[in-house]
Amino acid sequence: MARRRGFVLALAAVVLLAAAAAATAQSDKGKGPPKAEGPKPEGPKSPPKGPEGPKSPPMGEGPKPKPKPKPKQVKCQVNRKENPYCFNKKMDCPDDCPETCFASCTEYDCKAVCACNQPGAACGDPRFIGGDGNAFYFHGRKDADFCVVSDRDLHINAHFIGKPGHSGMSRDFTWIQAIAMLFDGHRLYVGARKTATWDDAVEHLEITLDGEPVHLPADQVGDAKWISSRVPALSVTRTKAANGVLVALDGKFSVRANAVPITEEDSRVHRYGVTSDDCLAHLELAFKFDALTDDVHGVVGQTYRSDYVNQLDVRASMPTMGGDASFTASSLFAADCAVARFGTSHGNDGASVMSELAGITCASGMDGQGVVCKK
Repeated sequence: MARRRGFVLALAAVVLLAAAAAATAQSDKGKGPPKAEGPKPEGPKSPPKGPEGPKSPPMGEGPKPKPKPKPKQVKCQVNRKENPYCFNKKMDCPDDCPETCFASCTEYDCKAVCACNQPGAACGDPRFIGGDGNAFYFHGRKDADFCVVSDRDLHINAHFIGKPGHSGMSRDFTWIQAIAMLFDGHRLYVGARKTATWDDAVEHLEITLDGEPVHLPADQVGDAKWISSRVPALSVTRTKAANGVLVALDGKFSVRANAVPITEEDSRVHRYGVTSDDCLAHLELAFKFDALTDDVHGVVGQTYRSDYVNQLDVRASMPTMGGDASFTASSLFAADCAVARFGTSHGNDGASVMSELAGITCASGMDGQGVVCKK
């Protein structure tokens, strides 16, 4: 009986295996041999990527502004006993003049101030600040000389450079390129050299005394000082590594002079028409006077008189002084403007000095390092 049962089970297993084999064969029926696969056809290739240019800023964002340069620091150089509060005090230049301020140190106050905002200043398309504290413009005309201060013992002329004004303008755009100072029989010249491109690290100032170049120490370190052997009271001190000086004649006057260009941005905004061969280098000036008489005259000199009455409209955006004819000089070293006062108290000696200086002309010489003056 057991044998019979085992036989039956074995037979059933054989039948099941046969059925499975038949089903597999039926599913593969009609299928041919697998096709040989060749290389897949390639579609059009994308052009190779070149080097990536600068990425555009996100929508709504412009280029990041350049960081502001660190302002220059100035220091009060006063006597410790006389002014202990200001002694050696360091201050940052204001935002309006980050490179051209100076330390104003008195017994009442010490602060960094902009040279162009002080009485005696002459900057830009000339904007003057008079001895009375009021600002005004005197445009003169390009390629001409004008007396800005004329007193018994001191005469200062300025040489104007410029560009023709826009269509419809009745004046030139002008700037002060050089000044000439006459005193005690001496001639002092301070000017900005003509240059195509501006580099503030390169010296563009020219200074001469009686036709001889003034050479400051070549290391170009700020505060380098020159004292005249011919006029011991006269000194020239660097206020910047280049293009900035303080000229002082003890007991008479001092002037801060900075050589600056007209920038492309200034030219674009104001339509000055600056060309690639001349950036119109000019001077920014700040005078201080110690011994003017009450008879002083000139464009800015007259504003120091006790009887001066300002007849300009100080509320105007550009109060402008006219009277070019009264202030015109025949040359940079000529004390012959209509309102000249120089030498009037010296009799024939003063007249001879004026006559001699009136016949003097100056031009750049010595490879641009100075000015040669001759009769």
